[in-house]
Amino acid sequence: MAIILGISAYFHDSAAALLVDGKVIAAAQEERFNRVKHSPDFPREALRYCLEEAGITLQDVDEVVFYEKPFIKFERLLETYYLNAPRGLLSFLKAMPQWTQKKLLLRREIFKALREIDPNYSRQKKLLFSSHHLSHAASAFYPSPFNEAAILTIDAVGEWSTATIGRGSENAIEILEEMRFPNSVGLLYSAFTYFLGFKVNSGEYKLMGLAPYGDASHEETQRFIRLIRERLVTVYADGSIRLNQKLFAFEVGLRMVSKRKWEKLFGIPSRTDNEAISQSHCNLAFAIQSVTEDIVYKMAQHARKLTGCKNLCMAGGVALNCVANGKLVDTGIFENIWIQPAAGDAGGALGAALARHHHLTTSYTPKTGGRDGMKGAFLGPAITPSEIEAFCRRSKAVHTHFPSRSTLIRHIVEQLRADKVIAWVQGRMEFGPRALGGRSIIANATSVDMQKRINRLVKFREDFRPFAPVMLRNEAVKYFGFNQEAAYMQYVAEISAEFRNVPDAGYAILPMNEKLAFPRSKFPAISHVDFSSRLQIVEDANHPFYDLLLEMRKQTGDGLLVNTSFNTNGEPIVCSLMEAYNCFCKTDIDILVVDKFVFEKRAE
Repeated sequence: MAIILGISAYFHDSAAALLVDGKVIAAAQEERFNRVKHSPDFPREALRYCLEEAGITLQDVDEVVFYEKPFIKFERLLETYYLNAPRGLLSFLKAMPQWTQKKLLLRREIFKALREIDPNYSRQKKLLFSSHHLSHAASAFYPSPFNEAAILTIDAVGEWSTATIGRGSENAIEILEEMRFPNSVGLLYSAFTYFLGFKVNSGEYKLMGLAPYGDASHEETQRFIRLIRERLVTVYADGSIRLNQKLFAFEVGLRMVSKRKWEKLFGIPSRTDNEAISQSHCNLAFAIQSVTEDIVYKMAQHARKLTGCKNLCMAGGVALNCVANGKLVDTGIFENIWIQPAAGDAGGALGAALARHHHLTTSYTPKTGGRDGMKGAFLGPAITPSEIEAFCRRSKAVHTHFPSRSTLIRHIVEQLRADKVIAWVQGRMEFGPRALGGRSIIANATSVDMQKRINRLVKFREDFRPFAPVMLRNEAVKYFGFNQEAAYMQYVAEISAEFRNVPDAGYAILPMNEKLAFPRSKFPAISHVDFSSRLQIVEDANHPFYDLLLEMRKQTGDGLLVNTSFNTNGEPIVCSLMEAYNCFCKTDIDILVVDKFVFEKRAE
């Protein structure tokens, strides 16, 4: 029995993943345990959980694999500072202590952290280092349902690579082409994230959600697109890009861009966090989203020509841009697309372990049945019935224990139909940034005020943020004309015209708050201002949502609900029962469901 532990750490979204004979046993992000969103810390608690889930000790692990190569990353850092000297001195002085004290001695640091977990851990055990984009590629291809596929990885930067095109075949991955720093689609998108007042490495999804509020036909929007293409980035036919570094600062600076230069270029003020969002900000968000979609399309088109494969696998932070992914599906370039649900750096831990396993494996068993190897991404810890019972005795929380799952489901659907907001904790926690039914908040998608209510009183976040629907396959086909696998919220699609509420001709120029107030479709709580939704389709009868959606269909005619992550703004998704209960108590959530236990708030 071969046991391999993968680790990602020291940048953002650190995680641990455990394989036993190539099978994914457990994977989790450290943020879920230390409660620091996007935590870069060594994943001590995530690692402990993985070992506990497998019923082993650290001594039983055969090899540990880190998700990137620190010396090559340091080479890129030094070369970049050297080529730009004397610019970037302040950034250099800030970065060097971190590298000289920790990152250059990463092997020692990792062994030290492992010994803190298990004082008897042997230094004789193998500690290996994968490359960043190989880790991404392995996380995408090996768990996919394909025996052969093109592999596209796009992110900010690894060691030198910022995007790669590869080909996966059985146990082997070959990287065919790469794009190198400082030319980066991820950094281009993050520069706009920064300029528009969102936090880099976490606010990109806010930028994506803001883009549909832009007016595509407005002269300002078209001018922004021209300026991006003419002044900021050259986009080539194969999807590779060249950034005009005179207008970026990330190479050697402490900021992404000079806001003064960009304000002069675009003719609009930059935005700070919590500052009002103007229509010009929306138009600029639309512009960069449009350019990014074109780049991803060209890269995918080139990958198809280069590899000749009909299947595509994707990973890297840009692969979480589900709007671009949805449009890529519509192009029909590939017959099948599969995207790693933990596409960012957390997934690198899993990819590093998978890359090592398949390097060592000589035999290959062909994949059949069209199912992936991610177990629905339910790879984190579960809350046991005994834990719930002990909590109920200790806390005196108001609760009802339903004797059967079927009676529970009928009750919950009745509550949903009454427009109750429900926190839904079932089985193992999800691996990756999205709640998929293990740690979710669910609601009635037909409720006109539900989007505003959840954003303001539950999530405590910006009104413009959309919510995703979770649905059965029939609903995806009926309402969105979408008929492919989408278990992990990888794709955005537009609701079919017959189910839309058609706005007046002046809708496009309405202020954001007025657009928000307009009930855009039969399901206003999950329809974005451009009639789009990020789809989650449930087909597995063992999925935590499956019987709930069936009962919803039985009672209402439609197996479709709002699904968003169980957390508040700025906090990681809940992991433990206590975190779930505390979040329930401090928000406008009406009911908390944990396994077959239903918690309600005490009457005032």
